[in-house]
Amino acid sequence: MVTQDSHFEKVFGTKKPIIGMVHLKALPGAPKYDPEVFPMEKVEEIAIEEALLLQKAGVDGIQIENIWDYPYVKGGEIGYETVAAMAAIARSIKKEVSIPFGINCHLNGGKAALAIAVSVGAKWIRVFEWVNAYVSHAGIMEGIGGMLARYRSFVKAESIQFFCDVHVKHGSHFLVSDRSIEEMAYDAESEGAEALIVTGFETGQAPTPQRVKSLNEKTMVPLLIGSGLKRENLESLLPFCDGAIVGSDFKKDGDWKKPVDFERVYYFMEQAKKVRGDQ
Repeated sequence: MVTQDSHFEKVFGTKKPIIGMVHLKALPGAPKYDPEVFPMEKVEEIAIEEALLLQKAGVDGIQIENIWDYPYVKGGEIGYETVAAMAAIARSIKKEVSIPFGINCHLNGGKAALAIAVSVGAKWIRVFEWVNAYVSHAGIMEGIGGMLARYRSFVKAESIQFFCDVHVKHGSHFLVSDRSIEEMAYDAESEGAEALIVTGFETGQAPTPQRVKSLNEKTMVPLLIGSGLKRENLESLLPFCDGAIVGSDFKKDGDWKKPVDFERVYYFMEQAKKVRGDQ
């Protein structure tokens, strides 16, 4: 839940902000990077174009991430080339848009994301595993909250917020199967997460209204839906959360691998404004 005059609400200037995704094409160093088809100049051009489309369609913020860099490596193995490329593109996007933006670096690359955020003036980073642990495609991911809190202090970036997943998608949580999602949300909040993110099992899959409502009732920090929100379920989900990160539904045919579809974003935002009482 968002408290009155919270830093979260001040960042976005609205209640229940909708954050659109800028999915970067594969970057240098990633297996799918192809300088003949998508050189860095083209990757940057597409990213700026989609950021501007999202802003024009009315989103309240954007999140920039290297989603095409799969198969992913663990955070500590992310290369300098990835950090440099993301920072360069994010800086170019910042010159073109006026809405706030954040950084997500796969997989659980919180330190890389924070370094990028500091260099470009981002307002938040997304952290898949802040506390506890889960089994991802890249192996066991352990919580990095303690390290990130210290690194943020080291680089004097206290204004950059930590948006942290609880029971993150694309993985097995058997390691913590003796703990409920509400207990894990408490763990993250008590260890310094400044916003929590709840998702379905995979990209494009929404959490249930019951799960969203339960988490929001038991936490004191903002709760964001991180996957699966679309026009069809806006009215059943948005009232129970404090905002959302939307990727797939803003793309052509609802497919995250396709380009941003201006009309889909525009009509989504028109409905979202009605649900949250803007109009």
